[in-house]
Amino acid sequence: MPELAVRPEFDYTSATYKDAYSRINAIVIEGEQEAYSNYLQMAELLPESKDELVRLAKMENRHRAGFQACGKNLDVTPDMAYAEEFFAALHRNFQTAFAEGRIVTCLLIQALIIEAFAIAAYNIYIPVADDFARKITEGVVKDEYTHLNFGEEWLRANFESAKAELEAANKENLPIVWRMLNQVQDDAKTLGMEKEALVEDFMISYGEALSNIGFSTRDIMRMSSYGLTAA
Repeated sequence: MPELAVRPEFDYTSATYKDAYSRINAIVIEGEQEAYSNYLQMAELLPESKDELVRLAKMENRHRAGFQACGKNLDVTPDMAYAEEFFAALHRNFQTAFAEGRIVTCLLIQALIIEAFAIAAYNIYIPVADDFARKITEGVVKDEYTHLNFGEEWLRANFESAKAELEAANKENLPIVWRMLNQVQDDAKTLGMEKEALVEDFMISYGEALSNIGFSTRDIMRMSSYGLTAA
């Protein structure tokens, strides 16, 4: 398989690039940290899947270390305070659902929304990344499909009982994703990642996941539209 063409016009050492990278790098580090914690918490709600969820959590922890190395490679200090605020709304909704034992909502937020968001971002980033980060990200994105698959399989097996909660959780959380995409679009563009491409890739990954779970095309179009006018 031929390697993706890497655009040559980026000066990875420029102040402008490194400033934007300090926030994007922090977002991916925080995203992997959130995922690590979320999978461990879901293991408490799904004891029959504990071993698999702990395995996925450990994988996310390795990803976090990989992205920390990407920042160090460019001599960039990630802006973790910015990243924590970036994820605050999804984090809050996940913790509320966890406290109430709503595993379906937890799975939608982490195993569908966050994983589809990550897959979109990593796929768009790989062609424009520096050599070191590209190798790290190519390895990570393969793993993320595994995580998406876990959520799909569990929700497909429990689709009839989970459907109403999935629709409610989608309605509450998908608009947050569009706000997140708007918030990050300028920094992403500096790194060569166009917002339209991020939106398209996210909708493809998320829509495929909803389809695999059991939603109809009409359902998916309706569910995917929530909050999209803000994007």
